[in-house]
Amino acid sequence: MDAGRALLLLLLIPLAASPVIYLIGRLSVLRRGNGLWFARWFTLIAYLGMSFPLYTLGRYVLEIGPVDLKIGRIVLQMDGVGLFLAITVWVLSTLVTIFSFPYIRGEEDEEKYYALLPALSATMIGLGCTRDLFNLWVWFEAMAITSYLLVAFYHHQKGALEATVKYLVQSAVGSIMILHGISLVFAKTMTLDLQEIPSLMADSGLFGLAAGALFVVGFGVKIALAPLHTWLPDAHSRAPSGISAMLSGVVIESGLVALLRALGALSQVSSAWGALLLAFGAINMLIGNLMALRQEEVKRMLAYSSVAQVGYMLVGFGVAMAYGIADGAEGGFYHLFNHALMKGLAFLAVGAFLYALYITKGSHAPLMVSDLDGASKKYPLTAFALSVALLALGGLPPLAGFVSKWQIFVAGAEVRSTPLLWLIIFAGLNSVLSLGYYAPLINRMYRNQPSEVVQHGQPIALLISLPLLVLTFAIVLIGFFPGWMMPLNASAASGFLSAFGFR
Repeated sequence: MDAGRALLLLLLIPLAASPVIYLIGRLSVLRRGNGLWFARWFTLIAYLGMSFPLYTLGRYVLEIGPVDLKIGRIVLQMDGVGLFLAITVWVLSTLVTIFSFPYIRGEEDEEKYYALLPALSATMIGLGCTRDLFNLWVWFEAMAITSYLLVAFYHHQKGALEATVKYLVQSAVGSIMILHGISLVFAKTMTLDLQEIPSLMADSGLFGLAAGALFVVGFGVKIALAPLHTWLPDAHSRAPSGISAMLSGVVIESGLVALLRALGALSQVSSAWGALLLAFGAINMLIGNLMALRQEEVKRMLAYSSVAQVGYMLVGFGVAMAYGIADGAEGGFYHLFNHALMKGLAFLAVGAFLYALYITKGSHAPLMVSDLDGASKKYPLTAFALSVALLALGGLPPLAGFVSKWQIFVAGAEVRSTPLLWLIIFAGLNSVLSLGYYAPLINRMYRNQPSEVVQHGQPIALLISLPLLVLTFAIVLIGFFPGWMMPLNASAASGFLSAFGFR
């Protein structure tokens, strides 16, 4: 298969599947038929179909180089960064689809859920492949709109609507700031091409700094940069668990990739952006962990954990941008991928508990920390999966989270800068701090007597357990054999460093 055609198919398959899934599913609902099975399985088939062009693109990008696709005046380019994001999105989206079969079954507007999932995936993949600032914003907005609708899936609940409105308003303000940043760049360069802008902005002065600041704040809302993170806990706690996994595992990361693309166009002051990301990284780690320590609702705890985990990615990319350290970029991308696996597993495991304890009884009550008392005695597999996810997020060896955090720490140590060494120590201490809320939750599942809700819980469906097994295996495998991800990390890091003028 031609690489350009593969890129086109990778985007067309989910975009074309989305309206088909909705129309057939909706017609079935209106005729009171049983066609929702089609919506479920056609969504999975669409994701499986995406694996073929994705494999072709992977081989081409890793062996030859970026793939260009021109559609009219729009140019798409799949490079190492775009490939990395596409693989991350595809892996988690496919597993979330399988998980959702029993989890969403029987819910109102089930067909909308399955129609929006591939649309969300397509927007994130498109975002990673754009080569100009305006279309970067268009894909980013399409991703945001799709995610709003999925967060509001339980629209009959007041809390879900409030969370969606909060998410929408904050994101809209961020989008306006991004547009202002784009307008400043265009006013100075008269182009929006990401590859042409750097040379034209070389003497931009305050224009470049102002545009970059607008990009950091605008994209920072989606990335959950503290203190722009306040939408995240509400959205996570009110969305279906599969969507919580997507928000934390790939939507946040897609926003980060968008920010890196935009700042790459302003690479003449890359050291300033690197220092800014390092500062935000420290703030995110501290605020995320401190807020997580106070939570009694499990999904809100995991949401604040995501704020902290973004901090580690920012440190990795900040070191790379400020000093040109390849290990920083590789560690940042590695943690991006690992976070998708770890937080995806954590939210899906929590979703499995919600399914067994509440959803099968017709309730959408939140899962409290106290609900998980003695959970391992009745649900050993799910408790083990959640424990692996939490320990990996805490950075314990030999799990995936340790590997990527260690690479980020090594990158910081390579610089031999005293302030940066203190930041690395601070990051390590924050990993220890995170165990202050991960460990008690694990302790409750294994040492306490089963809570009342656990005692009366229902069995967990096989299709819910299957993604948990896959993700648990992947997290352990990466911990023992971290090298198998290195070619993909190196390709993404190379593209990232090239954008910032490091060869």
